[in-house]
Amino acid sequence: MKILIDMNLSPLWVDASAKHAIEAVHWSSVGDPRATDRAIME
Repeated sequence: MKILIDMNLSPLWVDASAKHAIEAVHWSSVGDPRATDRAIME
């Protein structure tokens, strides 16, 4: 399972998650930072 870290949270959460063997990606690295929540969920 991969977790998507919301724009409202620091990208540092990706590294923090990795320390606990949780795969995560920050939204800013995969999508438009100005996207609506609806667009992100789609």
